[in-house]
Amino acid sequence: MTIVFIISAPSGSGKSTLVNEVRQIVSGLDFSVSYTTRPPRGSEQNGREYFFVSRSQFESMIQKDEFLEHAEVFGNYYGTARCFLQSAEEHGHDLLLDIDVQGAAQIKQKLPQAVSIFILPPDRQKLEWRLRSRGLDAEVVIQRRLVTASREIENYSKYEYILVNDRLEESVESLKAVLLAERAKHSGKPPGETEMKTIKKAECCRLSSIEERVKPILDSFRSAGTQKAH
Repeated sequence: MTIVFIISAPSGSGKSTLVNEVRQIVSGLDFSVSYTTRPPRGSEQNGREYFFVSRSQFESMIQKDEFLEHAEVFGNYYGTARCFLQSAEEHGHDLLLDIDVQGAAQIKQKLPQAVSIFILPPDRQKLEWRLRSRGLDAEVVIQRRLVTASREIENYSKYEYILVNDRLEESVESLKAVLLAERAKHSGKPPGETEMKTIKKAECCRLSSIEERVKPILDSFRSAGTQKAH
């Protein structure tokens, strides 16, 4: 049985790096490359970060019901094609979906058994620093991304697992533990000693286990919003 893993995070949280790292160490894990109508940025390549298509192509795919989920964000379409799930099922692989909060809600409606993971930055200041250090966006875009991040982060409680991406190496190990723990639970076999350790590590990332750590992160975004309002 194919397990669908949903990963969401605000832009600049280091999600792409995290996903790329874990894909190198967890086998049998397919990755869905999203379709978008936005133009490529920086060194992005078609078929690697996204499939870059025209608006008319995207709308044609919508009409043919070729998407598991799709949404319009900042005037551009983004979507996850059904063909990736079909391919993963055919090969007996699991599927990793890198999608936003809006898309995640659509997937959970269609696939309630999907496992959802939310990646949080350590705080708002660190997220702003990461967005600026990328050098990809103008100031107005950075500010818009920070506002969007504040909204997205408020949805964290809808996800089963929460990872705070402070130190990459630790975050990679935590994400790996979540993926392997879910596989162990879905295998139908009693877990061995190694699996039990992995499941225990994954449980530390459960929403119920990490809420206290999440509070100061949320507060850093809320206090920034309050300061701007004044």
